[in-house]
This record gives sequence, structure tokens and C-alpha cells, in this order.
Amino acid sequence: MFITFEGIDGCGKTTQIKLLAEYLDQKGIKNVMLREPGGVKISEEIRTLLLDAHEKIEPITELMLFSAARAQLVETLLKPKLAAGISVLCDRFYDSTTAYQGFGRGLDVAMIDNINKAATGGLEPDLTIFLDISVAESKNRTCRQIADRIEQSGDNFFERVRAGFIALSEKYPNRVKRINVEGEDVESVRNQIVVVVNKYLCEHANA
Repeated sequence: MFITFEGIDGCGKTTQIKLLAEYLDQKGIKNVMLREPGGVKISEEIRTLLLDAHEKIEPITELMLFSAARAQLVETLLKPKLAAGISVLCDRFYDSTTAYQGFGRGLDVAMIDNINKAATGGLEPDLTIFLDISVAESKNRTCRQIADRIEQSGDNFFERVRAGFIALSEKYPNRVKRINVEGEDVESVRNQIVVVVNKYLCEHANA
């Protein structure tokens, strides 16, 4: 399986990826956790540049850098893991590019779709878990952190990004599963994710 986790900052992606990894371990399903941008040396170096609060990066440059980091991760680590029969749990993938650079920055979504396909070689997630919270709740959860360059983009930007994720969940309902995490405890969200994953496993048991 290739499962991605999406959502605006503070939605709990990191926590829930770890909990799902533990659950898959218990089921005897080998898995690895990755993050975007990052996962391999070149992609991690691009991540450092992208998040540097002192850098001014144009939207189109931002798009290309995210895509370059993704292409390196996909070819050197992600595809080989999947080919070896290891499930991959990834903190963000190309839906983030559509939501952040498309809906958030206002770049052409059709262009982004083409770049996403080029960067991934056509690789698509089997499941995408979209953890949805309001921008206000996101700020409450991240207020103690030192904001990186993207986190400094403002409330209106993140409202557009969230709207982008919602639009993607409506456009691709079979793949993108929207889970409202606002007001929910960690265990409740974890249980909802397990239900989604188990349903996928049952449906594809004989595939």
C-alpha cells in the first residue's frame, strides 16, 4: 500500500502516521514512514531551503522545488520500497502541491497536475487520509512553534489551502478520505483511520 496523509499544519499527521505504522506492524505488514519534502539527502536539502523564513521564493520557484524534491524521493526510495513489497506511509505528497501552490498561491492547477505527473512518473497513492481542521484550530495547535516561511503566509492563504484539500476530497472520494479531527481526541482519529485502511485491505485482498 501507498498511503499519504494530508492537511494543514497542526492537524496531527505526524502522530497519526506513527500510530498507523504501529497498527500495520501488529498486522505483520511491513511499512516505512517518509515525509515530503524530504526522505533522501537532496530532498532534505531542498526542504531546508523551502522552509527558510529568511528566503523570498517566488510561487513558480516554490512549485518547481517541491516537485524536484518529490521526483528524487520517488525514484530513489519510494518506488524501490513499494517494489520490495513494503507499504509506504508518506507525510504529504502531490495533493499538498495542488492545495498549497495551486489553491494557496494561485498557480494554474492544470499545469500543476502535469508537473505532479512528471515528478512522480504517474505514481498515485492508494489511499490519502485528509485530516481536516479549521485554520483557527490550526493556529491554536501551532502557536508555540517558530513559524517557517510557508507558515508565515497568513490566514487567508491557509483558508484557500484548506479549501483546496476539501475540493480534492470531493473530486477523488474513492482515494481521498476526509476525516474531521477538530474536537476529536487522538485515539478517536486513529480508530477512524484504521477503519478506512481495513476497508481498503478487505476490498483488495484478492487483487
